[in-house]
Amino acid sequence: MPKVKIPRKSTLIDMTAMCDVAFLLLTFFMLTTKFKNDDPVIVDLPSSISDIKLPDSDIMTIVMTKDGRVIFGIDGKYNRERLLDKISEKFNIQFTEDEKHTFSLMSSFGVPVNRLKEYLSLDPNSMQKDQNNPGIPCDSTNNELGMWVINGRITNPKFRIAIRGDGKVPYPVVKRVINTLQDKNVNKFNLVTNVEAKPQ
Repeated sequence: MPKVKIPRKSTLIDMTAMCDVAFLLLTFFMLTTKFKNDDPVIVDLPSSISDIKLPDSDIMTIVMTKDGRVIFGIDGKYNRERLLDKISEKFNIQFTEDEKHTFSLMSSFGVPVNRLKEYLSLDPNSMQKDQNNPGIPCDSTNNELGMWVINGRITNPKFRIAIRGDGKVPYPVVKRVINTLQDKNVNKFNLVTNVEAKPQ
């Protein structure tokens, strides 16, 4: 009895549809990715086992460095523009359109209000230097941090406050920042830490 010959079929697979899907996904992720802003200072965060995650938007950040400086920042280009307009009205300082645009692109800053115009005239590389970020005053005689917090919350009431502090930040600085928030009736805020594994 003769063997039955199975007809050979081509092994060619049309990959057009798969390439289309791959490029659509790549384009989607490229257009929707939110890049992390550069931090003006490096902060070595303490560790904790908290598993609460911060949202991706509507964040007001207060950063405390190990040398006691306080840095302030808020999310959103338009939020920053509106905030600068409020500060301009309060302190009667006129900012140019270029200065407003520069401020709207900054993720955070650490200068007193009286040095803000000078700070905005610097090039981006100079802005990152420590000597150009002396910190926002938050002592009892000159508490500009409280003014930034209040005007930031007026700008966007949905803002959640996140405090990022170096593990070696002096305790009096932490106390001043928290007292500033409590003086402004802000009693709910997040302390940002590095996550470590829960003990077994």
